[in-house]
This record gives sequence, structure tokens and C-alpha cells, in this order.
Amino acid sequence: MRNPSLSRRAACCALFAVVLTALSGACSDAGAPSSGTSAQEFTVWDPYPQFDASSDWVKLLTKCGADAGVAVKRSGFDTTDLTTKALLAAQQGDSPDVLIVDNPVVSTLAEAGVLTTTDDTKVDTAAIEPNLLAAGQLNGKTYGVPIGANTLALYYNKKVLDAAGVDPGTITDWESLTAALAKVKAAGKKGITFSAIGTEEGSFQFLPWFWGSGAGLTQLDSPQAVAALTLWTDWLKNGYAPNSVINNTQTTSWQEFASGGYAFAENGTWQLANAKKTGFEYGIIPIPAATGGTAPAPTGGEFVTAPVRDDTARYATSARLIGCLTSSDNAYTTDTTLSYVAATDAVQAKQVAANPDLKVWVEAVEAAKGRTSDNLGTKYPKISEPLWGAFQAALSGSASPQDALRAAQASAAAATK
Repeated sequence: MRNPSLSRRAACCALFAVVLTALSGACSDAGAPSSGTSAQEFTVWDPYPQFDASSDWVKLLTKCGADAGVAVKRSGFDTTDLTTKALLAAQQGDSPDVLIVDNPVVSTLAEAGVLTTTDDTKVDTAAIEPNLLAAGQLNGKTYGVPIGANTLALYYNKKVLDAAGVDPGTITDWESLTAALAKVKAAGKKGITFSAIGTEEGSFQFLPWFWGSGAGLTQLDSPQAVAALTLWTDWLKNGYAPNSVINNTQTTSWQEFASGGYAFAENGTWQLANAKKTGFEYGIIPIPAATGGTAPAPTGGEFVTAPVRDDTARYATSARLIGCLTSSDNAYTTDTTLSYVAATDAVQAKQVAANPDLKVWVEAVEAAKGRTSDNLGTKYPKISEPLWGAFQAALSGSASPQDALRAAQASAAAATK
């Protein structure tokens, strides 16, 4: 029988070479644990380098460690750098005790044998919303707990809509949204801005329309998918959306909306603080599905995971740290700091009670879906890239929506065999 540690490290070594090639940015050695880490010192790696020792986040980590009877050694890394470092640490047998990573990365690390399951660590997931937990599941196993979630909705400029005679409450499906855009244009204003850049950021923004049509990621050229891409291309043809969306990131798209001339912007919870600085009255509505209701938007946010360790006796304390970080009281504070919607009903209700403006975001998160859900796991990036290539081709006019998606499906099928 092969040594499981050696097998895991070999798998990590192979995957690390692939990820290192695909990801930009060099790895830094700062903050990595030493080989002589004390049994009473537990390492936590997170993607929040913006928080220093004086922040509420780091104070919470310290408190959770104290409650568990250990000292926490925390290191914060850029999101991309963190993935690379996690793979390298696993290869070297020097993983942290607790690893907090962007939810689409969970399946990559799980497939490489880097992460324990919640069955291994006895982490309780009973209170977590199933659609949010699904982003950390692969082949029937769960590899962590979401610390919270963000997603997409439509911000609107009340002054622009009032001038066009549009009541945002009447926008419930694609037909009513497109009719509203037509009224806005007729009133001499600009319609909607979003990000359709040829990166994962663009796919993230297209998915609510794609899923809202009833399409699925295993069949990119379905009639429903063609309808979603036709919606976007028609908006450009009719002048309801600017050509700049082809190159827009979510940040530049937001800047267009913040200029005050647009009726709508597709963007996320993370823009709430910026929305209050725009100087105009704004509101938020869910992204509508094609025939009504809230479209499933992709979930953003991180999972708290426990990497595989040779000393499995450490898992009990890792589980206590994870439980502390994601407990109701602590999740409320953390999710407020990160502009996240909580992963449990109880904390979501507490958030809305404190800030009624979050109600629409809670509704959006309740309908949201993980990009790696449906057991796609590491197949998702191989599907997303052809998908963003398709909407780039269609929006630029180099291919029809149907032809662009047909080519995307062929590429995705070949890549995911």
C-alpha cells in the first residue's frame, strides 16, 4: 500500500506545476510557518492582506485561538498567491492548520488531496445554506464552511429612472427590463453597464443571465444559452448598453454607473460603500430570470478549510477554530466587515434587521449558485474560458450568438473529457 502522504504530495506537485503556470504573481516566503512550529501554535492563512494586527478580523483570530487554548499564527496573502502557496505547502508537507480560500479554489485543492473533509474534522455544517455549501462540495464530500457570500444584483439610479417614467418595482423579467431600457434611451439617458471582459470576471457577470435563461454549463449552446447571449448582443445593437462593456472590468463598469448617467449597473455587494458615495439616490433590485423571479447569480466569498496534516490529532483544534470563525456571533461581525451576506438564515435575519438595505442581497444570495456546483469541480475553468470567448465574439460582432456558443461548447467538451 502506498504511503498516503507521499501520494498526496506527488499529486500536489503535479497540480502545482499547472497552477504555477496559469496563475500570475510570484510566491512570497513571508508568513510561511517554520518547520519547528509549536504544538500549541496553529497556523491560519487567509486572503485578507489588507487587515493588520489592529483589525477586527485579526483580533477575532486571536480570540478564537485563545478560546481553543492555542496561539494563532496568521498570515494574509493575495488571493492568487495564496492558492499557489497552499499547493506548494502541501507538496512540502507543511500546510497551515486552517486555510481560507476563494470558493472556486476549493475543488482544485480538494482534487489535489490538499483538504480534509468536514467528516474528517467533524465540522458542523447543518446550519449552512445548501446552495452556498455546494460551492465547497465535490463527489459527495464537503471540504469546508463558507464564511459568507457575495453575489450580483442590479443597482439603479432613481433620478434616471424617474426621468424615463420607469418604476423599478415593475421589472420582474427580461421583457420588462428591456422595456425599461428602451424608455431610458428614449428619455435621452444611458441604459445598463456591466462587465463582459474576456476573463473570469466577465463569466461571473454573464452567469446570472445564462442560468436565468435555464441554461446549464454542460451545454453551452443550448437554446436557452443562445437566448441569454442574444439578450446581451441586442442590448448593444439597440444602444441600451455601451460597447465599452467588452473591455469593462467590474470596477470600470461601476465607474461608468457612478458617473450618474446610467440607469442600471450589474455589480456586487462589495460596491455598497461606494454606492453611498455617488451623490445620487440609488436602489437595488435582483437580476431577473428570463420569465420571472430572481436569476441564480454566482456566489463569491471564501471557505474556511482544514488542510490535510500528518498529525491528525490537530484536526480537533482546527475544527474548533473553524467553528469559532463561522459561529453566528462572529460571522455577523466578520460578514459586515467584508460586505458579505452570512451563510446561515439566523445571521442573515440579524443582518437585515440591522440594515434593511441588505434584504435584496439576502434574496439574491438565497437564489445564488456556486460556479463549481453540480459537481463540476475543476472542470469549471475549462468551461468558463470558452464561455467568455463566446460572449466576446458575439458582442464584438465577429460571430452570431449561436455560432459563438456552438464553438464554445465544442472547446469545453474537448477540454473536459
